[in-house]
Amino acid sequence: MIIALFRAVAVLAAPAMRRVVAQSLGLAILAFAALWVAVAAGLYQTAMFDWRPLNWLVNLLGGLGVLLLSWLLFPAVVTMIMSFYVERVAAAVEALDYPWRGAARAQPIAEMVGVMLRLTGLTLVLNLLALPVYLLAPGINLFLFLALNGYLLGRGYFEVVALRRLDAGEARRVRSRFAGRIFLGGVVIAGLFALPLVNLVAPVVATAFMLHIFEALPRIEPRP
Repeated sequence: MIIALFRAVAVLAAPAMRRVVAQSLGLAILAFAALWVAVAAGLYQTAMFDWRPLNWLVNLLGGLGVLLLSWLLFPAVVTMIMSFYVERVAAAVEALDYPWRGAARAQPIAEMVGVMLRLTGLTLVLNLLALPVYLLAPGINLFLFLALNGYLLGRGYFEVVALRRLDAGEARRVRSRFAGRIFLGGVVIAGLFALPLVNLVAPVVATAFMLHIFEALPRIEPRP
């Protein structure tokens, strides 16, 4: 898995990936800015009390809350936006590292977007539900963030990659059989999204990383 991660990071420098990386960086920055503004509009209040010091404290806490929520929700939002680039990233990685592989399955756009919508919705809802633990349980919050998002992101990115080669039933069977490995891969992806600056290219690295994990799995013969 460490080798898969190194190979995924190395692909960022490949000429075939430069345009995709540049576009993903721009989209990620725009997504974070839009998410920050949206969360700020919902949380930030300019004058809730008559006493100025109390207003200042509320505004300060509101600003910290904006940053925290933006950071928590960023993986889901940017992954959704990047769903339209996943195919290009996966195809470029296959051309570089798996040139003997044939053409991928013709995957309907609705199928890919549906996977990303489910991932985005689950990630947003579950992270908001876990917000009290994130705020009130230092130490535990990091493990919860990695475990929760590791499961969600591992499953989501695996489905996106696997559905290029397998139908939905086969992809579910493979995911079930190798659930532990996919979960660990998801924890690594969650860790990438948790790192400032690194999270801007995390969707590209995550796609390449999960593709390498998928290609390393023992093949399961399709059921008749």
